[in-house]
Amino acid sequence: MSQRRDLTPSPQRRTMPRGRRRALGSLALASGLLLTACGGSGGGGGSTVPDKPTEPPEPPVLPVSGPGELKRATALKLISSGEIQAAISAAGPKAPSLTPRYAVQTWRLNYLTIDGSGASVEASALVCVPVKPAGSRSPVLSYQHGTTTKDAEAPSNHATADEAAVVMASAGYVVLAADYVGYGASKDRPHPYLQSTPTAAAVNDLLTAARYWRYTQGIKDNKQLFLGGYSEGGYASVAAFRALQSGASVHKAQLQMTVAGAGPYEVDRVLDDLLAKVKEENKVLGLLLNPGFLKLLGDGDRRKVRDLLLDKAVGKDADVVFDPTFLDLYLVDDVAGIEARSNVYDWKPALPLWLYHGREDATVSYRASSDTLSAMQQRGAGNLVSLTDCTAQPSGHLDCVQPFWNFMLQKFGTAAKDL
Repeated sequence: MSQRRDLTPSPQRRTMPRGRRRALGSLALASGLLLTACGGSGGGGGSTVPDKPTEPPEPPVLPVSGPGELKRATALKLISSGEIQAAISAAGPKAPSLTPRYAVQTWRLNYLTIDGSGASVEASALVCVPVKPAGSRSPVLSYQHGTTTKDAEAPSNHATADEAAVVMASAGYVVLAADYVGYGASKDRPHPYLQSTPTAAAVNDLLTAARYWRYTQGIKDNKQLFLGGYSEGGYASVAAFRALQSGASVHKAQLQMTVAGAGPYEVDRVLDDLLAKVKEENKVLGLLLNPGFLKLLGDGDRRKVRDLLLDKAVGKDADVVFDPTFLDLYLVDDVAGIEARSNVYDWKPALPLWLYHGREDATVSYRASSDTLSAMQQRGAGNLVSLTDCTAQPSGHLDCVQPFWNFMLQKFGTAAKDL
């Protein structure tokens, strides 16, 4: 791996890399950042070249206090398109079908959001900016990562050439990737797993903080926003979409579409399926476990079942603490509590929502998506919501990650401008 240099941000000026000479091939790299003089040429002949029309000034973006407040920005690595291409090649069939066009400058943003109890917390995120010619605009892609049990794998702790957010930024998007509460700067807090309000807030508060940061740095976006993610990232994308649609933030008008893969949108139904697996693997305990009767168990037995379900969902080797509220609600048969705090499947989207899932998914059952499709269409969503089956063989949860990447980027590419 070639040596990279870290860039130190300055509050007075944009801290994107200054122009360095690079060979020009099919890649549009940092050479476009060289400062050029304004005005006509100094040649003779008496003719003049009309001034190029200038864009109207951008309206100021004001900082906010509280959720969405930018606390600080730290420049991380400049990653060349060559490094990204090497990472894609090394990943082989696990990598998306994408050819990097740009180098990518990575940043860590710290911002305020809320945790599972609604308390203010400083969270972190990775922001990836494609290195384009000065003044170029880019669409914004908010990418929500899947379940990870290791803090080192959170996006802002993984600003490398093989990071999903970096790879997608090399295609021309400004990519935002929230670590989520419980990772990165907020590692001291439990991760509010499958709790819709703090999950959506971690995404949407990042949108607000990153918009102000881009304004201070002179990084222009083209007012297009895309949401996408797989597994927990699919859940987070749908939760963020729903929260944006019900609110009045500027991002609501900029959102183009959401693409979500294999998310547990109907949490109680997914837990029913996980419980069935626990019963198969624990025959004695399984005799006592039936949905609707779990609340009759003693506290000790209920905690044992909760731990078994949590291990089934996230594994046993986590160095991140997962808040088990969603499981506690399930185990006392609190249907209303799960609906209010976790489920994100039964509402009517006003913009395109593309669902994607494998029928052989044993981690998040296919019916989480099929039930979501049915519920939304019953509410009148019509063709705004659709479900595409993963065609990988087999079509298990991990088998469909790479096909989902290609599906998501293809859908975004039909609408994205200025790539």
